Amino acid sequence: MVEKAAPGERQTITDNLEKLLYILPPDLRDRLQNHPQKDTLIEIVLDLGREPEARFPQTAERLSTTVVTREELDYCISQVGHFSGDNRAGIERTLHRISAMRNRQDVIIGLTCRVGRAVFGTTLMIRDLIESGRSILLLGRPGVGKTTALREIARVLADELNKRVVIIDTSNEIAGDGDVPHPAIGRARRMQVARPELQHQVMIEAVENHMPEVIVIDEIGTELEAIAARTIAERGVQLIGTAHGNHIDNLMKNPTLSDLIGGIQSVTLGDDEARRRGTQKSILERKAPPTFEIAIEMLERQRWNIHEDVAIAVDNLLRGRVPVPQERTVDEQGDVKITHPPQAQPSTPSPAADLDALRFSKTGWGGAGRIQPLPLPSLALDAPGSNVREFQALLDNSFRQPPSDELSQDFERKQGPNGEDLPLHVYPYAVSRSQLDQVIQTLRLPVVLTKDIDHADVVFALRSHVKSHAKLKQVARIKQVPIISIKSNSIPQIARGLRRLLNMDDPDAEVLDINMFSTGRNDDEMEALEEARLAVEQIVIPKGQPVELLPRPALVRKMQHELIEHYRLHSQSFGEEPNRRLRIYPA
Repeated sequence: MVEKAAPGERQTITDNLEKLLYILPPDLRDRLQNHPQKDTLIEIVLDLGREPEARFPQTAERLSTTVVTREELDYCISQVGHFSGDNRAGIERTLHRISAMRNRQDVIIGLTCRVGRAVFGTTLMIRDLIESGRSILLLGRPGVGKTTALREIARVLADELNKRVVIIDTSNEIAGDGDVPHPAIGRARRMQVARPELQHQVMIEAVENHMPEVIVIDEIGTELEAIAARTIAERGVQLIGTAHGNHIDNLMKNPTLSDLIGGIQSVTLGDDEARRRGTQKSILERKAPPTFEIAIEMLERQRWNIHEDVAIAVDNLLRGRVPVPQERTVDEQGDVKITHPPQAQPSTPSPAADLDALRFSKTGWGGAGRIQPLPLPSLALDAPGSNVREFQALLDNSFRQPPSDELSQDFERKQGPNGEDLPLHVYPYAVSRSQLDQVIQTLRLPVVLTKDIDHADVVFALRSHVKSHAKLKQVARIKQVPIISIKSNSIPQIARGLRRLLNMDDPDAEVLDINMFSTGRNDDEMEALEEARLAVEQIVIPKGQPVELLPRPALVRKMQHELIEHYRLHSQSFGEEPNRRLRIYPA
């Protein structure tokens, strides 16, 4: 049966729902044939000794008050083909799937009859990605439409883009049961798999024997299949595959499938590199280039999130940053709406933005008007008219021991010869990058972090690590980059340092934003920080009295300590878990 939609709407082919209903007992068949929601039927469940059930998108409905008998189950089994090793069977030349449940004696005691539909137009949202020739991985929960999209992608590649497409159809779910594939896959060829555990071998066989330009695989689920997929991709064949998992980070946590996105390994950094990054010495990094260059998270049938560069998305996740995917949706009129991820703006940089692009921009201190280093011959300290002596004094001042909460006053922000100004490009050294990102984003500071000192306007460092670091001083002196140091790696110190660096108002006069101290994961953190703020501003400071706060977890107490440090007050944790809490003392 073919249902043709009006122009502008998608065309849907339903492969003879009557053929699926024909395998059911007569009373259930009649009930479903006259059901008002027949066209949206998803599956029929028949379990021995239980009432039969029909499932629709929003509800499930009992089909009879009489339980399913052994005779009814045997009748259904006799109407379908052979059940393979994965307990699946089909109806020839259809896309319907019948899955069996067995008892310990290997006797079938339940059937799930899934309606198979071929939907034309489901690839409209990603047509440009399909034509790019890059490998695509579809992610999503069961039932969201991964196989339907895979079938349509195969047809578009074979019929409209004239590519040699081979489908590895393990359970005959993509191209239907029987030796003749269903017309929904177009001119694509289909290779059946005798047993599910042999899927990886058939994948390699397809490449070696049939010269495909595209390989389509459904449900990559084992390590051998992931390795075979990498082998195929390295031979220059475009891969289109699916895997179970709602988001890309689900694959990162799955050791069996993590190789699809490059694999994860633990590496140990040297002391200098760990200090430069502001991280621990043992970190996680991507092991290799991803097998699939594009990942699509199918949140709903008409709403997909697109990671156009899996390598960048994985690297961001491993560094504690949240990747911002592109969102694509289809409205009721069939129009595609693409929502691009927010780009970092010079005035309000985002930590998830592409900092490299901003780093090489032609505006701001890192652009063409940035102060240029002097030629090496003119750097002699005793050279007449040289400004290196002044710069050396500036460096020495930055390493003095001012009060714990003060920064050197000798640094004066300069502009380039063309009047270029912000954003300020900061090279962090031994300062927590994640906390820097959090402060910059929360206070909306015009600051961009850079990993290359050549493109930095200032070095923002932890004082204890740079006091005796001669190499850093030498590099900064040669490149004419000032060093600004802070006493500790806490959020108040970082915020105060950045604001002083930008010649902003005295932090004592600023309106405190407690979001700066929170990870934003739950409301308990905000409640605890607000409790500490009110205690300080309404009791400790005006009345000079100590205050005890409510018991909190260790991570939340740490946030409260940092908030109290912002007020230049002293706090101390006391008590035993789970009743350990903070006491705030007046100055």
